Amino acid sequence: MAYSTDSKSAAVRAQLDHPVIDGDGHWLEPVPIFLDYLREVAGPTVVERFRKMATAHIDRGWYDMTPAERLDRRLTRPTWWGEPASTLDRATAMIPKLFYERLDDFGIDFAMLYTSLGLFHIANPDEELRRAIARAVNTMNAEMFRPYAHRIAPAAVVPVHTPQEAIEEATYAVRELGLKVIMIANHVRRPVPAFARQAADPTQVRHFVDSLAYESAYDYDPLWAKCVELKVAVTAHSGSMGWMGRESVNSFVFNHIGHFAAASHAFAKALILGGVVHRFPMLRFAMLEGGVGWACNLVTDLFTRFGGRVYEDKMDELMGCLSLVPPFKSAEEMTEREYREQLDDFAAAHVGSADELRRQFTDHFYFGCEADDPTTAWAFDRHGHHRLNPIFSSDVGHFDVTDMSEVLEEAHELVEHGLITMDDFREFVFGNAARLHTALNPDFFKGTVVDSAVAKELAR
Repeated sequence: MAYSTDSKSAAVRAQLDHPVIDGDGHWLEPVPIFLDYLREVAGPTVVERFRKMATAHIDRGWYDMTPAERLDRRLTRPTWWGEPASTLDRATAMIPKLFYERLDDFGIDFAMLYTSLGLFHIANPDEELRRAIARAVNTMNAEMFRPYAHRIAPAAVVPVHTPQEAIEEATYAVRELGLKVIMIANHVRRPVPAFARQAADPTQVRHFVDSLAYESAYDYDPLWAKCVELKVAVTAHSGSMGWMGRESVNSFVFNHIGHFAAASHAFAKALILGGVVHRFPMLRFAMLEGGVGWACNLVTDLFTRFGGRVYEDKMDELMGCLSLVPPFKSAEEMTEREYREQLDDFAAAHVGSADELRRQFTDHFYFGCEADDPTTAWAFDRHGHHRLNPIFSSDVGHFDVTDMSEVLEEAHELVEHGLITMDDFREFVFGNAARLHTALNPDFFKGTVVDSAVAKELAR
């Protein structure tokens, strides 16, 4: 055996009186094996299309262009590498049995395991390829990890270009394949209808970001209702590289920093302002890989700061100049103007105070936080303003985890450095993930190694 369970993370786990649940690990689907599943699902023609498309879909011709051509076309820098560098960790990420056997080395009792291949293709604009790849990935992952169901739950890839395709794949994944976790993209890039109608070249059409829940091109309520029926939390795993401010031609790092957080920020706002949280109070949402810092900022945006004496001295004039656009209209005039169309940004959310808005945010959302992110401590605010729900997300299987066996130990440094308490740590690596996945499905962990511990945790 080329590895042991004498790791730093295993030592941390040995000190805990509760299990550790990984809310977001990854494996690397071995493509040659995946192609057999794709062939079975969709036939040899689709396999050949996948082969031709796979590289082009990622690099988009960037490597064949000169620097001047890249600047002229503003083609964004693609990802160049996403896998672990260590030989053992790379093999672990690709082989289900080895991944399973090394869980103790990671200090992890139970893992939610997410796709890597599916991340690249869940938003593929080609419907036939998108849906075929999702079905093949889900079938493959369900079959290959079935022997390890007592410690690993693979997540289904659910494309969301339309509510109907999402409903069909989620239903198949849960009812036919027996998967208990679903993963969606938290947005779809769509052509702006007016520009699409006028464009001679469909590849040059202006696009917008549809965050699925607010001013969407479709009504996604049937999907949210189906998730409640299937008893699955909605876990969202997608970023915003290519959005405005993340369009560097030459720097992947420029585009990558903060991109998961930005996409989650938009999705969370859409869910609240679009009234989804109000209409589906039992449904829980997890925003993965973005950490919790952005969420703390969004919560604190609810509060107002006062300006002091300089404002008091101008109060009468200020009350007559409430808006800069235009600056000299009264409150009555501006109110009458707005209510000609009955505009109310918070109407669908059904909240009457900042506290009610905060509760929607804190009660329904969970946030995937990686081990080396110190802003996770912000979720456990000690001043009573908010307490969010971070979930420990190892991200093992990807390039940013340089040693799989040190992830839990790195997360525990939050305690060692006095940033959070041991009770906070328990919530982070165990309690929050348990509550996320049992909110709709109390039997989620039944038959797993953490079954009894989760039952005790929920009864606390």
